[in-house]
Amino acid sequence: MGKTYERIDGRLRDFIEAQPMFFVATAPLSGDGTVNLSPKGLRGCFAVLDEHTVAYLDFAGSNAETIAHLRENGRITLMWCAFAGPPNIVRVHGRGEPVFRDDPRWPGLLRHFPDIDPGPHGLRAIIVAHAELIRDTCGYAVPFMTYDADRDLHERRFAREDDTSLSAYFAGKDHVATSIDGLPGLPLPLPPTPSV
Repeated sequence: MGKTYERIDGRLRDFIEAQPMFFVATAPLSGDGTVNLSPKGLRGCFAVLDEHTVAYLDFAGSNAETIAHLRENGRITLMWCAFAGPPNIVRVHGRGEPVFRDDPRWPGLLRHFPDIDPGPHGLRAIIVAHAELIRDTCGYAVPFMTYDADRDLHERRFAREDDTSLSAYFAGKDHVATSIDGLPGLPLPLPPTPSV
């Protein structure tokens, strides 16, 4: 049934890159802290950087739990499941970090996402995860579902923001600069969007 992989390549890489959405799970160290599970979509927002490293674009939103948890402890799990074709579930367990706009790695990382314009989405970080355990399982109970298209609501909502107004938007949200459990989240104000 399940198999452990040494690296993300070949059929495994093809599978995860073909999925239109994935899920990200993180948690604080506190035993009574809030576990976070987030769906991620928009074609082109995910990239395999090398055989042990993946990354995705972290866009504007009303929470920053993943960022807060990664800043505290780095633990992350990403999951893809097949909603079409043969059943399959792939999980990458590892350590992650948010890379912010003022990090010198930002321009190089951004080049891994050539098929998406991050500007209209209020890009606030790039999440980089280093795999420590890579596994797949059967996915026999995952239903068939069709992918029709990405929603355009996110782009339409955040395309009207600039760096200043986006920082103000985040500052007005309860759980962006600070997580639900009071951990440091997204550093505000945002650094300016670098020209690349």
